[in-house]
Amino acid sequence: MPSTTTSDARLWSGVLALHAHVESRLGAALQRRHGLGLSEYRALGFLADAPDGELRMQDLATALGLNQSSVTRLVGRLNAADLTHRDLCPDDKRGVYTVIRDEGRTRHAEARVTYERTLAAAFDEAAADSDLAAILEGLRRASR
Repeated sequence: MPSTTTSDARLWSGVLALHAHVESRLGAALQRRHGLGLSEYRALGFLADAPDGELRMQDLATALGLNQSSVTRLVGRLNAADLTHRDLCPDDKRGVYTVIRDEGRTRHAEARVTYERTLAAAFDEAAADSDLAAILEGLRRASR
């Protein structure tokens, strides 16, 4: 009988394989159809959902699971594409906010359709793969 540690390691490997499969499909579809990377899409989503459409850079970094340097580069790309702009905190001039523009909201809303369709298709593909199907089904059961 395999040890719990071995079973956990196999389970985690399966989760990572499923994650890689889905992320690859999502990233390719968003880039091809909307010119957005997956992190850019997610950043726009967090900003669109935030009060006043703005977040402190450090809060955006935390939400995305990125370090400060990576989120600064990501926001630079969004700013260059006129999807967001930077704003200084009126109370603390060291605080920098990223603010979504109308163009960013529109691009995110358009990309959301692609994201959701691609996610469903990636899950369907995973369900057809014997190695990924059990992981996917377990995750679906756990989320109910």
